[in-house]
Amino acid sequence: MNNRRKLVVALGVGALGIRLRSFAQQPAARLSRIGILTAGYTTSDLVGPRPAVPAVNSFLRGLGALGYVYGQHFVTEPRAGESKPERFTVVAAEVVRDQVDVIVAAGPWLPALKQATSNIPVVMAGAEDPLGQKLVRSLGRPGGNFTGLSNQSAELNRKRLELLKELVPAAGLVAVLRDPTGMGGWQVAEATARERGWKLLSLEVNSPGQIEGAFKAAKSARAGALLVIGGGILFPQSQRIAELAIANQLPAIYANRPAAEAGGLMSYGADLDDIWRRAATFVDKILKGTKPADLPIEQPTKFELVINMKTAKTLGIKIPNSILVRADKVIE
Repeated sequence: MNNRRKLVVALGVGALGIRLRSFAQQPAARLSRIGILTAGYTTSDLVGPRPAVPAVNSFLRGLGALGYVYGQHFVTEPRAGESKPERFTVVAAEVVRDQVDVIVAAGPWLPALKQATSNIPVVMAGAEDPLGQKLVRSLGRPGGNFTGLSNQSAELNRKRLELLKELVPAAGLVAVLRDPTGMGGWQVAEATARERGWKLLSLEVNSPGQIEGAFKAAKSARAGALLVIGGGILFPQSQRIAELAIANQLPAIYANRPAAEAGGLMSYGADLDDIWRRAATFVDKILKGTKPADLPIEQPTKFELVINMKTAKTLGIKIPNSILVRADKVIE
């Protein structure tokens, strides 16, 4: 009897040892590496599970809502453009060399990534014109390694210009502040002005250091209003641009809510935080095996008209009721 008990115990211990060795030999779950690229800011603003950049924070919260835990299921490999377009090509190639699993990027990064890789999936967290920029073959079937969301920002410059002229109908000349990444938006604004008989003054800047000079040019030309076409250089400079617009008594409209929150008079555009949050669903599907080529491009579902009443009072402008009733947010 004792011998049988010893044999059972020995077999039990042996089986347990086999199971323990089996578990020990299983590799740890692999962390997915997600590249994140933003045009402005610094890389330190993007690091970790709670980055300082609101849009990137929204993306990580979107992943969290899908069950992903930072450090357990994924980590990020962030890079910032620092408002320097000359960095985009170099940094895009660097991220591709790092062999991340998927890249999330917006706006001016996308053409650089198109040149850098045809293999790593790229989720667009807001492309101005994915077809016009030849990032995808069609919206329904992208056909390559790019998918994600459009922000329709280029074509929205028609609406922005119309809102600006409704606000300041006496403005004979509208200055258009843009950087090289905003060429599509400028073309839309130019076509709209040509149709309506409006006059535009193009003010292109290639670095943040040229912004003040652009305002001097607008003042010298006696521009009566300002359209700011957001881009890799201008978007991170929203607060400074708003301050210069106020100092030069120029009613201005911007591409997105953060500019109005930074002191800009008015903005109209897609909800960037919502776009980045929805980008998480594309990353989820790609990490689970779906090819980017099979994921249709999504259009924005939320557009916001934001009015900063404090800035309006500073400029001495009365916002017409026809505009106020359409506002999604009024900043007092």
